[in-house]
Amino acid sequence: MAGPSKSLVLDPALQKYYELNANRYKYFRWTPRHAWLSFVYMGLIPGVLTYLTLKTEGKYELRGKRRGDTIAEW
Repeated sequence: MAGPSKSLVLDPALQKYYELNANRYKYFRWTPRHAWLSFVYMGLIPGVLTYLTLKTEGKYELRGKRRGDTIAEW
């Protein structure tokens, strides 16, 4: 027979974890560790990638190369 089972028992520990995960924003606090990680992931990494991208823009041409040709244009 189809339908909900009366013998289904939910694990209280999993239910508590699901509730905590759904309401995570209510329990968040800024700590020095959170501030540092936020700076690294939102500032430092994109900044370094942007710098490297702008520094090497136009330097490499991968299309139309033959064996033995250099990749660097300048």
